[in-house]
Amino acid sequence: MTTLYDYELSGNCYKVRLLLALLEVSYSRHPIDFYPGREHKSPWFLDLNPLGQLPVLKDDEFVLRDAQAILVYLASRYDASGLWYPRGEPALLGRLTAWLMFADAITSTASAARLHDGMFYDFDIEQCRAGAHRLFRILDEHLWFSERGAAGWICEPAHPTIADIAVFPYVQLSEEGGISRRDYPAIRRWSDRVKRLPGFITMPGIFALPSSP
Repeated sequence: MTTLYDYELSGNCYKVRLLLALLEVSYSRHPIDFYPGREHKSPWFLDLNPLGQLPVLKDDEFVLRDAQAILVYLASRYDASGLWYPRGEPALLGRLTAWLMFADAITSTASAARLHDGMFYDFDIEQCRAGAHRLFRILDEHLWFSERGAAGWICEPAHPTIADIAVFPYVQLSEEGGISRRDYPAIRRWSDRVKRLPGFITMPGIFALPSSP
């Protein structure tokens, strides 16, 4: 049995739910009261994940933490096509791994700004927003070139990879941290492509957004 320890409004949890949906993997959800209950810091949860972070995936007796690591595991185990995590293409896999690290950087900037504004976390909000805009400029330029040379996905093949899934949520949620996407048209077009993927799922009140020019 596959179980996801999950917080509904977490972008890192959402990216795991999205890949599970795209891969059509059945699983159960164990809701965690991240806010305001801080259940992820409770003794029982720290026994499961000493880092006190979400998400956590339990697949039978195998337990894995960290959203990006979980994406790698799920794609490796459940994607027979090999498209989401192309293990047979070393150069592409190297680029993909670099973008997974980029997704972590977005979490520490755009997500942190969202936690500051919505959940009263004590972060330097201007530094978080400036860091997010710096990353968004890099991503927007990269996607602009990708649209001209390939299909407009982050790692440039004709099919999206888990890099697109890893980067998507906190880019899409950036407005909740006061980070506008108005000046990033390639990012908006890419977001629309992600939302048109067969099997795409939404959060209540989040991601159900109109298409952007």
